[in-house]
Amino acid sequence: MDELDILKKDWNKSSGEHKKLSIKDIYPMLHKKSSSIVKTLFYISIAELIFWILVNSIPYFYSDEYKQKLEVLYSNEHILTALTVVTYGIILLFIYLLYQSYKSISVTDSAKNLMESILKTRKIIKYYVLYNLIMAGVTLIIGFYYALHNDPNLSRNAANFDNGQMIGVYALLGFIAIIFVIIIWLFYRLIYGLLLKRLNRNYTELKKLED
Repeated sequence: MDELDILKKDWNKSSGEHKKLSIKDIYPMLHKKSSSIVKTLFYISIAELIFWILVNSIPYFYSDEYKQKLEVLYSNEHILTALTVVTYGIILLFIYLLYQSYKSISVTDSAKNLMESILKTRKIIKYYVLYNLIMAGVTLIIGFYYALHNDPNLSRNAANFDNGQMIGVYALLGFIAIIFVIIIWLFYRLIYGLLLKRLNRNYTELKKLED
């Protein structure tokens, strides 16, 4: 049991003057914990940006022959370029918003303002994760489309499929896309979910202090 849990336990048992004193003791700890959580989320978002930059840089280290195959496969590279730019833009915006949330939480001097900052941070994370899940599904579907129509071997085999077989192929690709999105959702739930759970706990405690 940490110091905050001990103070909360005493606060629940106390009344009057001692209870007011406990509130003054508990609030700074909730403030410090909330600020630390948002700061961690900020660092994670930067690490994620670096990760995606590295992933997108991998093809540049392959042989010229492999690069040519990629160019043939993704003949209309403008769509992929646009998606990449938008994705990086969203991540940078997310980093900026998280940094603003961290600054807001760090300088706030009231429980009410801290609660509002926590709610704002939760919304930012929620929308960011939702965007990434949608973008992951869209990008994967576009990748499958290009592979099916531009890869010589795949397009040659697909030309011999009847309507039923093509429906089966599209269904399989759709299933793979859904599984991929679920895996990404589980990743975000693991990384961001644990921190958001702690932030929600702080919000609940602050609400109790306000009541």
